Amino acid sequence: MIIELLIVLAALYVGSRYGSLALGAISGIGLAILIFGFGLEPGKPPTDVIYIIIAAVTCAGTLQASGGMDWMIQLAEKVLRRHPAHITFLGPLVTFFLTVLVGTGHVVYTIMPIICDIALKKNIRPERPCGVASIASQVGITCSPIAAAVVAFVTISNANGYMVAIPQVLMVTIPACLLGLFCASLASYKRGKDLDKDPEFLARKADPKIYKYMYGSTATTLDKEITRAAKVSVYVFLGALLVIVCFAFCQMIKIDGVPLANIINLPKMNICIQIIMLVAAALNIMLCKVDLKNAVSGSVWKSGMVAVIAIYGIAWLADTYFSNYLTQMEQMLSGLVASYPWCIAFVFFLVSVLINSQGAVVVAMLPLAYQLGIAGPVLLGVLPSVYGYFFIPNYPSDIATVNFDRSGTTVIGKYLLNHSFMMPGLISISVSTIIGYLITCILFPGYFASFIQ
Repeated sequence: MIIELLIVLAALYVGSRYGSLALGAISGIGLAILIFGFGLEPGKPPTDVIYIIIAAVTCAGTLQASGGMDWMIQLAEKVLRRHPAHITFLGPLVTFFLTVLVGTGHVVYTIMPIICDIALKKNIRPERPCGVASIASQVGITCSPIAAAVVAFVTISNANGYMVAIPQVLMVTIPACLLGLFCASLASYKRGKDLDKDPEFLARKADPKIYKYMYGSTATTLDKEITRAAKVSVYVFLGALLVIVCFAFCQMIKIDGVPLANIINLPKMNICIQIIMLVAAALNIMLCKVDLKNAVSGSVWKSGMVAVIAIYGIAWLADTYFSNYLTQMEQMLSGLVASYPWCIAFVFFLVSVLINSQGAVVVAMLPLAYQLGIAGPVLLGVLPSVYGYFFIPNYPSDIATVNFDRSGTTVIGKYLLNHSFMMPGLISISVSTIIGYLITCILFPGYFASFIQ
């Protein structure tokens, strides 16, 4: 059992070293060793979640190719430039809500140069908004109705008897994560030395070439022409999100004890999301004359397909290992889980540090958590803890943020872990998880009262 666990961890570690598609592909090597070498029974690949990601990424890819995402970024930039003095608070809010809408944090690549530019021109240390904004772009994943992590949580929870709907998840994660980000922004408000008192920055500024590099251009999307087709694609996309939320409410509303979704014969929520996203993608293609080559070559499509492969390999590997040793794990962890069920948050966080995917953490670890007897309300409360891959700064959004900051104040750090994202990340996730847990205590008082007794 220990040797096989080391094989699982080794596959995740090697995959993380290569990054991108390697996480899923190298997990396949670990899977082959466990099945063909040790004779373990194969687990189940996470097909439902994969289908949802493919449908959502197809829709978001057409949105990006039509120019609709440019319009959304442009609207966000207008808000930021109207209030430049508050960039440390507004920047993270913008990246957070863009991720909530689109379902992927990779939208940050377009808005981050603008956040850096506004901070620098306002003489605000860019590390302050940039560090939190990069964190916020990933925190928004557990708050998006079409993100893999949220849909997987609902699908797996329902399969394990915890009948929760997407709006109920968002009622917990959105306020919890917003409070966490506010605390991170507050802690970053005076972080580091002001630019006019930072000797390293002043030395760079004194060099004419570096000065020109820092101040010689302006990152903006305001000069982009937004077509009518781009606006139509945004309306189609937002309409699809609204329909998904309405269908999710139908799962919650009951008439004489029967869910409204059953009365009107709606399929399961994961099927509804796939159908609606594909319909929205088709409408974008037909109404907005989307260039399909641009749709499949855009950053949203590429990052989404990488996520599919990563989740496919990682979750299948994890399910194969844990399903074969569930009895032993229940015996080892039953006492801890019974006394401190919230400790599962540390497991989620540590696994996320290894595999760089919130959706993969949910798909791989949530079934095990339910099988260990942890109640659904507890797991919902600690859902923000599935984001931990800021801990080692090798995620694309963090690396890109460092490169976008022309002032050089956003850094990785000489000792790897002393980077610009550590402090805001730890504050945000700690506060969000605690607040999320407290919110579920309020929403589900009966469970927690019986637990305390």
